[in-house]
Amino acid sequence: MTWLTGDPVADELLDRDPFALLIGMLLDQQVTMESAFAGPAKILERLGSISPEAIAQADPDAFIELCRTPPAVHRYPGSMAGRVQAVAAAVVDLYDGDVTRLWSEGDPDGAEVRRRLEALPGFGTQKAQIFVALLGKQRGVTPAGWREAAGSYGDVDSRRSIADVTDEESLREVRATKQAAKAAAKAAQAAKSA
Repeated sequence: MTWLTGDPVADELLDRDPFALLIGMLLDQQVTMESAFAGPAKILERLGSISPEAIAQADPDAFIELCRTPPAVHRYPGSMAGRVQAVAAAVVDLYDGDVTRLWSEGDPDGAEVRRRLEALPGFGTQKAQIFVALLGKQRGVTPAGWREAAGSYGDVDSRRSIADVTDEESLREVRATKQAAKAAAKAAQAAKSA
């Protein structure tokens, strides 16, 4: 079973629902990884559904309130509610509500899966690469060239993203890697400014 949040209910949802996993990835910014990936369970509990159709069709103001209700779905519930609804609408419009078509329709290679993810609202290159790595490392979705499409997130010898989180220890390792990268970037910026 998946271990991304430490909450058995949230992790079980991520395990069984690929759209919930995609929404967790969307929410993974400016909050802890486990908080982001727990967001879909909060949406399901409050909306009664995590389907792309239900989310896309929800009243935008009501959906913002749903995301804002404590404990909030995200640190920025208003803007993230809009992004969640935009991704849901894109999945409905482009893939008839079946998120797995992003990585299965037409037998795409890893680069195409990444391009499809990048075409979704709120998914830039880095987020798309991490999700490709998550699919490959934890979901068995391994189209040709997926590791290359995932960039450094596809590496098996390092723990650098949610794709590498399988328990509390690996979560700590990913956090340490991120903190070291931030410190190195800060030191490089300081050296550049001096």
